[in-house]
Amino acid sequence: MDKPPTHCTRNDDFSKLQSLFSKNLPKKPINLCFPTSIFAIVLLLILGYNSFTIFYFIPIFSMENVKETEKNMPISQLSSSRANFAMNDESFPMFSTKTHVKSPHNSPKFTHLSPKMIRRVRQVIKPPSQEPLHDEMRSFSKRVRRFFDENSCKFRVFMTWISSIKSFGDREKFTIESLFKFHPNACLIIVSNSMDSNRGSQILEPFVRLNYKVMAVSPDFKFIFKNTMAAIWYQQLEKGNVKPGEISLGQNLSNLLRLALLYKYGGVYMDTDFIVIKRLDTLRNVIGAQTVDPKTKNWSRLNNALMIFDKKHPLLIKFIVEFALTFNGNKWGHNGPYLVSRVVERVTNSSTKGGANEFTVLPPSAFYVVGWGKVGDLFQKPVDELHQKWLDDKIDQIERDSYAIHLWNRQSREIKVEDGSIISQLMKKSCVFCNLSRTIS
Repeated sequence: MDKPPTHCTRNDDFSKLQSLFSKNLPKKPINLCFPTSIFAIVLLLILGYNSFTIFYFIPIFSMENVKETEKNMPISQLSSSRANFAMNDESFPMFSTKTHVKSPHNSPKFTHLSPKMIRRVRQVIKPPSQEPLHDEMRSFSKRVRRFFDENSCKFRVFMTWISSIKSFGDREKFTIESLFKFHPNACLIIVSNSMDSNRGSQILEPFVRLNYKVMAVSPDFKFIFKNTMAAIWYQQLEKGNVKPGEISLGQNLSNLLRLALLYKYGGVYMDTDFIVIKRLDTLRNVIGAQTVDPKTKNWSRLNNALMIFDKKHPLLIKFIVEFALTFNGNKWGHNGPYLVSRVVERVTNSSTKGGANEFTVLPPSAFYVVGWGKVGDLFQKPVDELHQKWLDDKIDQIERDSYAIHLWNRQSREIKVEDGSIISQLMKKSCVFCNLSRTIS
């Protein structure tokens, strides 16, 4: 006679379940003592594993070592990496560990570029030398220091020129001419690879002959950017980890260069498409508004084409930090006029400015008496009495309120200066070589 199945006395339900199947099972003794709770846990684990194999996910981060991770860091995280830069309060008076800088969502990520793109970047930041000069002669820091020391420069002016030497024409030369008309003791440095050449020296020779202090010098970006956030950004640019974008890299480098030059030396930065009509050395720590909100009468956009700041002014370091953290090479103006507008708006609205609010925003009449869309009006001669009255009133306004006139070179380069126009009248008052017959178009 067969033995009845052995049941676990601790679990009657399982015993009943087993007895239901016992009729169809072989008459072989089965010894099973398995609690229902454990059985349920095993069953759940099996179902869970099956679900996981269907609905699995992949983590968005990669298991890289520290060095590899730093290579792919966004610059907002890279800036705090001790392996790349030692940040302290002395290096960054307005970017200390106590200062909170909100990194925008579109903060650029460093991604390695193609060899072709890297060559394109290096051609901009390190173009081939046009003349075989000695290393000492090419040292930016030594040449600039010697230039300032020998000339006892109290009023320093910087310009940048990123285009070819052939593009440096009458308009650019007249900007220099009008500067020296009202500032005969100014020291002008043109930071440019193409102008730092024999041909560039020939262009500047007429000014040097009249004892005006002007020099063109090739930039040393590493020296100029040293001890600022620009150094980190530039280091990644050299490595090919910054996408230059569709906008000219030279133009964006000029945007950063002007900020770093003012931070390191202090003085005036101005583009090469201005006519100076009044002394600028009466101004201190100023930036100009380009447009004003007609309802609130507050500025709505600033411009970085002409800026005057003391050496190491706190606002300048904020501009530089903004450039490094938010660089975008695909949006025109993002790293220039829009950048200074963003920063000044934040500083104005901030309760903790830390000295960065010690500056003045001048109205559009100071530097940008007309917008780029209407700059052509300044080049036209009067066509009737009504136009003549408008022209006379505009001249009166300019002579009363303006320090310099921005010519918006991109929009007006091809426009001819007509005799009797506002520009022609201003040229007669701002010229040094007044006996020359020329135009600035």
